[in-house]
Amino acid sequence: MKELIDRLVAQGLTEQQAFKAIEVVKNFAKEKFPVFSGAIEKMFDKYKPKEEEDFLD
Repeated sequence: MKELIDRLVAQGLTEQQAFKAIEVVKNFAKEKFPVFSGAIEKMFDKYKPKEEEDFLD
């Protein structure tokens, strides 16, 4: 997924925009192929941006 993010950034998107674009594609795929919704979600969640750790947690 990092390669995809890098390609989108190379095309002029910010990293945040690239992640949003991938989220849109993920949701589109889930709508069009609901039978694969779980697999699609699992695949994309594996590559979602890491949330910053809070030292208070």
